[in-house]
Amino acid sequence: MDTDYYSIDSILAENHKIQCTFKIDVPGLGYIDGGNEKDIKAGTKMLLPYWLAPTLSLQDWVDVEIPQPYNAKVKRALAADARSVKLSNLVGPTGTWYGFGKMMADLLQDPQSSELSATLVNAFKSRLIDLMDQASHFGGAASSLGSSGESGEGGEFREGLDATEREVFTLAQDSVRRTKEWYETSSKLRSA
Repeated sequence: MDTDYYSIDSILAENHKIQCTFKIDVPGLGYIDGGNEKDIKAGTKMLLPYWLAPTLSLQDWVDVEIPQPYNAKVKRALAADARSVKLSNLVGPTGTWYGFGKMMADLLQDPQSSELSATLVNAFKSRLIDLMDQASHFGGAASSLGSSGESGEGGEFREGLDATEREVFTLAQDSVRRTKEWYETSSKLRSA
């Protein structure tokens, strides 16, 4: 994922809220939680936007917890059959499960960071084969039908994909269409 300041994907990923537990008392910032308390007490759990968590964590003010899309239940499901997990359901249809996961891995300490990184890589590897197979199938079908394949063909499959996977899927479909067009054009030239 692009970590550029102006990157929409980065902005969306940084807007996710994560559970943090304060290690110290913080005077005068009780309003952050939306409550009536004036101060934040040590041990208080609070959902904070990702963009705020790294600063507080580096200052050793908070402990960051692994968000739900990367918890043990999701890891078990991915280990059982990564292809059956709808990543878009975990972070929302416009979310970037891999991008936010990479940002969380950068924020967490080992061994959590290493485990999360391995989960992301293994999930991508496991899902890539099916993704390319489906893109090849639907890309070729869309080309022969004369459609773009955006909404009909492959749409149901694409619904469960993360934003990164949807981008790869679209690029692979386009590649299949162009290859088929090139092959058909070159076959006509050879026969003429």
